[in-house]
Amino acid sequence: MGDPMRGVKLDGILARGPLSRRGFLRGMLGGAAVSIALPWLETLAGKRALAQGSFPTRFGLFWWGNGMRPDAWTPTGEGAGDAWQLSELLQPLAPVKDRITVVSGTALKVPNDIPHHSGTAGSLTGMPLWVKSHEDQTMNGPTIDQRIAADIGGETRFRSLEVGLYPNRHTISYNGPDNKNPPEVSPAALFERLFGPEFRAPGEATEVDPKLALRRSVLDAVAADIGRFQRGLSAADRVRLDQHLTGVRELERRIARLEADPPDLAACLRPEAPVSEYDYIEGKPQIPAKSRVMADLAVMALACDQTRVFSFQVNSPIQNLQIAGSDQGFHNLTHDEPEPQVQVKRIVTSIMEEYTYMIQRLDAVDEGGESLLDHMALLATSDISFGRTHSLDEFPIVIAGTANGRLRAGLHYRSPFAENTSMVMLSLIRACGVNAGSWGAEGGYVEDGLGAIEA
Repeated sequence: MGDPMRGVKLDGILARGPLSRRGFLRGMLGGAAVSIALPWLETLAGKRALAQGSFPTRFGLFWWGNGMRPDAWTPTGEGAGDAWQLSELLQPLAPVKDRITVVSGTALKVPNDIPHHSGTAGSLTGMPLWVKSHEDQTMNGPTIDQRIAADIGGETRFRSLEVGLYPNRHTISYNGPDNKNPPEVSPAALFERLFGPEFRAPGEATEVDPKLALRRSVLDAVAADIGRFQRGLSAADRVRLDQHLTGVRELERRIARLEADPPDLAACLRPEAPVSEYDYIEGKPQIPAKSRVMADLAVMALACDQTRVFSFQVNSPIQNLQIAGSDQGFHNLTHDEPEPQVQVKRIVTSIMEEYTYMIQRLDAVDEGGESLLDHMALLATSDISFGRTHSLDEFPIVIAGTANGRLRAGLHYRSPFAENTSMVMLSLIRACGVNAGSWGAEGGYVEDGLGAIEA
């Protein structure tokens, strides 16, 4: 057949400067214009250019309920490198110490009206909990994952991904008041959603369902009637309609994403399907086994650019999570176990082991000579600090990743005067590329981030 490149004229490609990762060779072949996709070439652009230009910034929220013990949580020493040492509860993070930042000594400045739930709202929205009754509360605004997803999630198949280990009515991801994003807690269902028949890995030759275009045209037609329909609705109905239409627009965007070619990301692979469920053993859930397969699926969803924002909910506020070796549930133990609360510490340590696993999996994904972890911020936090007293000071915060060079790593920063926890959240929001002038409301309102953790 001869050389397929014979007759191709490359029109000054090196003279045009650095190429993007999706760059092309362009020229003429037999009188017709042709283009040939290029791999990433370090001779044409440096690794930093790739990290900051071609690989998007991602955000992850790793969350657990019932807090920790500040006396066993706070690292010793302050600063960077060898100036600080991990605490008892943070020992599982030793293999990734240079990849994390621990922030200690901050405080939530919101009323602690409903223990556990007030802290969840205060940390994740920067706002007080909206308490309708003792049995009915909601967030006053979007949680941090959704604030970030509103800006960086629109280009992917899933605007955000919510993952959990166990069913519970208390979720941590909200678009706004009474507008939850329940987590998927089944490994098999999560796999099917992410990597089922609709998923196409790079290079897979699959036919796009022709009905997708019809569905999208129907949605477009419905959207054309929105303005006329909105007239005459009450303010409350307009809010409900807007929430519904947000879901319609999300479906429309996902359809468009399915019609498009998948991103050409070298690390993107279709994973093996997990088992359908992880049964309890001796009355205890298999936390590590289930957590790790869910983490693997979430990490590959990021690697395949199916989403750029996710939340990972280990348990829920007040939930009595048990692990091997514990004789009571987590929440009960925080209140009833005598000092020094060995079982509470063991449960918190096991949760940190799962956080470490997620960090290592993210760090193992190569993206142009750096890792996926380099291109994201992964926040680990809870609803309270000391479980026995439901404290909102000494708030637990660990951050992994540098968000494309915008955050520091290998650091312990201890607030000298109980700075507002919202400052950390605003720094994370901005590090993810969101142009946010402020965060929160009332006592949680801030206009300044925490400069000590910013690069």
